Amino acid sequence: MITLVEETGSTNADLAAAIRGGEGWAEGRWLVARRQTAGRGRQGREWFDGAGNFMGSTAMLLGTQAGDAGPPPASLSFVAALAVRDAAASILGEDAPLGLKWPNDVLLDGGKLSGILLEMVRGHIVVGIGVNLARAPQIEGRKTAAMADVTGTPPALEDFAASLAAAFDRRLEAWRTYGLGATLHAFLARSIHAQGSSMTVHDTDGSILSGTFAGLEESDGALRLRLADGSERVIRAGDIA
Repeated sequence: MITLVEETGSTNADLAAAIRGGEGWAEGRWLVARRQTAGRGRQGREWFDGAGNFMGSTAMLLGTQAGDAGPPPASLSFVAALAVRDAAASILGEDAPLGLKWPNDVLLDGGKLSGILLEMVRGHIVVGIGVNLARAPQIEGRKTAAMADVTGTPPALEDFAASLAAAFDRRLEAWRTYGLGATLHAFLARSIHAQGSSMTVHDTDGSILSGTFAGLEESDGALRLRLADGSERVIRAGDIA
């Protein structure tokens, strides 16, 4: 089910308020806005309001129907990235220059196509997603892209929302059923990261680390960076230059 509104401050904030207020939020239901006035990205960054783009949120309960904890909640970012990639490929074609970049960036021809934000609210994870359908924001030092760069005319918001919701349901079911390992395997199969490839990581503490890609931690999807001295650094939050 998709609820479409013309404008709101933040779809994530709206879902969080509904959950905190006891209204709850049914799994599989999405709130999508044609325009956001107070959207946010990872690490507190402001997210482009993007009229003509996709901006929406959904939520799910932590744990599984069997009662166990299931994969780490933060690893839902991989689920979201795969779902965005699936939805974009369904419109642009499987041969489109789409790629995934750790931790959850979806790239189109090397440019950032989407933003993903996870927030924990009273036993729920709220997943906010923004996708550049019509136009991409200008971000200093970052290449960005929009689907209209390829198609000429952006896909209809309603059509993309339906495709993304269906893709997210499929990826979420696989994450719960087969565990994080299968999701990470799918992510790496579509990622830009080759084993042993050079990379520079901007850690959240402000440090800059250079090394080679050594894979992802199977327990939570953290990045393993092999340094020049042969040691490995496990990074759970940061940006790859």
